[in-house]
Amino acid sequence: METPLLTSTDINHNHLVVEEEEEEGKAKKFGRKFCYESKKLWHLAGPAIFTAITQYSLGALTQTFAGLVGELELAAVSVENSVIAGLAFGVMLGMGSALETLCGQAYGAGKIRMLGIYMQRSWVILLTTACVLTPIYVFSPPILELIGETTEISEAAGKFALWMLPQLFAYAMNFPIQKFLQAQRKVFVMAWVSAVVLVIHAVLSWLLIFTFDMGLVGAAIMLNTSWWLIVIGQLLYIFITKSDGAWSGFSWLAFADLWGFVKLSMASAVMLCLEFWYLMILVVITGRLADPLIPVDAISICMNINGWDAMIAIGFNAAISVRVSNELGAGNAPQAKFAVLVVSMTSVSIGVVMMAIVLITRDWFPYLFTTSTAVAEETTKLASLLAVTVLLNSLQPVLSGVAVGAGWQSIVAYINIACYYIVGLPAGILLGFTFDLGAEGIWGGMIGGIVLQTIILIIITSLRNWNKEAAEAESRVKKWGGAIAEQ
Repeated sequence: METPLLTSTDINHNHLVVEEEEEEGKAKKFGRKFCYESKKLWHLAGPAIFTAITQYSLGALTQTFAGLVGELELAAVSVENSVIAGLAFGVMLGMGSALETLCGQAYGAGKIRMLGIYMQRSWVILLTTACVLTPIYVFSPPILELIGETTEISEAAGKFALWMLPQLFAYAMNFPIQKFLQAQRKVFVMAWVSAVVLVIHAVLSWLLIFTFDMGLVGAAIMLNTSWWLIVIGQLLYIFITKSDGAWSGFSWLAFADLWGFVKLSMASAVMLCLEFWYLMILVVITGRLADPLIPVDAISICMNINGWDAMIAIGFNAAISVRVSNELGAGNAPQAKFAVLVVSMTSVSIGVVMMAIVLITRDWFPYLFTTSTAVAEETTKLASLLAVTVLLNSLQPVLSGVAVGAGWQSIVAYINIACYYIVGLPAGILLGFTFDLGAEGIWGGMIGGIVLQTIILIIITSLRNWNKEAAEAESRVKKWGGAIAEQ
């Protein structure tokens, strides 16, 4: 029987079928790979998001309770949280984030013993930094007046700042502990400790502030206590379990190579502080408007919502920092690059949903934070800008997490200076005051800086040579103590 001859049409059809099957095979392979990486990502990001939200909620709940006491009390807690404590938070988190690079890459390279040494070095540096920052808390009223806050708000916020000094030293202990645990993927420990403390904080804060009528004094007592309970709970876990060999007790090695460690910590601090202070400055500049109390309260409510949403992105920030640093430390550059793609797609999808929620609830969510109709109406006006910021926050912190995991802090610091303080901040001041657009103009201009920074980070992340990044990670581990860990 003769084999039938194939026409050109048949041949073309067969080629198309083969190509379609190949494309389908590639899609399935990509889907499986995506799901596998997504599972790893959520194993880290889920508890990290929960931890970030619960820890942020400590201050946010205190601020909410203060708003129910009165407008001045809300302004005092808001300004202290966003300006004084916000400044300290940015410095401490930034200094501590050097551990994300070092601990993550050391863990990926199998140098487990060095993690405990890194954490102790960071404690030394951050506790010293806390002592240096103490005068800012003590002399906060004149500092706040100098940058434009009214005398009434400055004095109230300054008094609350003085009561919050113990929180500063809790930050110094907490952030190195968190980076130490995150690098080992022990994120569930932090989640459980934070959850228990949040329940205690909510109940006892209500009792002290309202039932016992202690007002802001009660708020300060509970906020300080809650942060120290988090530190103690995490330390107990580390000391009892030894963290699978990462903790081998206190060591004099913590004081070795301190100056080099300080320089790396400062590069991380500059990068993150420029980000944290950027939106903090929004509250300060708004305080210079003609009638600042209502705009400051409205901006503070929006920053509260934005802060809660940002905790989701910060959770992804922590997760991608761990994934990138671990994979680069292990020399697996392609997987590190693919992890960046997965986390970006996931985080942006969530950002779109959160933006929609803000816009849908814009008319009633302000009343969760204030009993003042004027403040609520002003907050509703700002909701569109809040929605845009929420969307940007879904990607920008994730890209910063990639930078920390790969060790690009110095590069991103320069980008932040240019985008935030040379472009965004002047644009906000111009729109807010020169064009008389008030708080909306200030915030709108500053959003422009965030957009520019995000675009630049996307370009840099896309163009980096990831094989070179893996080689640099190996060199970094050896430089910062890999040889000691093998002794």
